[in-house]
Amino acid sequence: MTLRLAAQEHLLDGDTLVEKYEFARSVGFDGVELLGRGDGEFARRADEIAEARRAGVVLVGATVVMDHFIADWSDDLRRDAREQLKLMLTGVAAAGGVGVVTPNAFGQFSRHLPPFTPPRPDDESRAILVEAVAELGDHAASEGVSILLEPLNRFEDFMVNRLADAVSIIEEAGSAGAGVCADTFHMSIEESDVGAAIRAAGAHIRHVQLGDSNRLEPGAGHYDWAETIEALADIGYDGWVTMECGLSGPPAEVLPKVSALFAHGGRKSS
Repeated sequence: MTLRLAAQEHLLDGDTLVEKYEFARSVGFDGVELLGRGDGEFARRADEIAEARRAGVVLVGATVVMDHFIADWSDDLRRDAREQLKLMLTGVAAAGGVGVVTPNAFGQFSRHLPPFTPPRPDDESRAILVEAVAELGDHAASEGVSILLEPLNRFEDFMVNRLADAVSIIEEAGSAGAGVCADTFHMSIEESDVGAAIRAAGAHIRHVQLGDSNRLEPGAGHYDWAETIEALADIGYDGWVTMECGLSGPPAEVLPKVSALFAHGGRKSS
């Protein structure tokens, strides 16, 4: 199995998307993932993205970068997050990408930190998220892309922490345009058996994001990359694996090591 390797745009050297893509190719990467900022900023990049695509830049998709999300406590913020996501999904479709990654919430509340008790009942939170995923999934399907629900670790999200949690939401939402993004950093915290979790999620996994156990680049921590690559092969995964993490050094020094790691099936070369 040959995985297509990408990095988020801010991890790549260069001032323009064309320059970033050229740099990515020079260090063994195949594509660029965009940052999906809110307040209409992503939509305002339409000309820049179109120009990059005409120049041959391979744009993988986008990850939401906002301070409110599709299951926010606030009705107004929740509504805005959904509308921003629709704009991003339309923009990613025009860019030739696969979809937009979003969590349920990020840093909004954790059951493992004070005050421990969420401000609304669990069944209501679940219903709100299912509704959002169904709505966004239908919009994504109409554009030929996917909304990609990402589980986060217990300190960053209060409800969707494991792949099985995301699969349960996706299945209840019942939209063909909804899938799961598996993030290795969060899996390193939440999954008792990463390989088994990937195999159980199966075809629901439509995107993979990379971060080692210390949230740096693959190979900088103690995550078992070979196990993940083998599990992805077992489910027939043929999508993108995209770096969403910090870097332990300059991109020109770090990224070639990452591409070499994946070229060796997740095993560090001696």
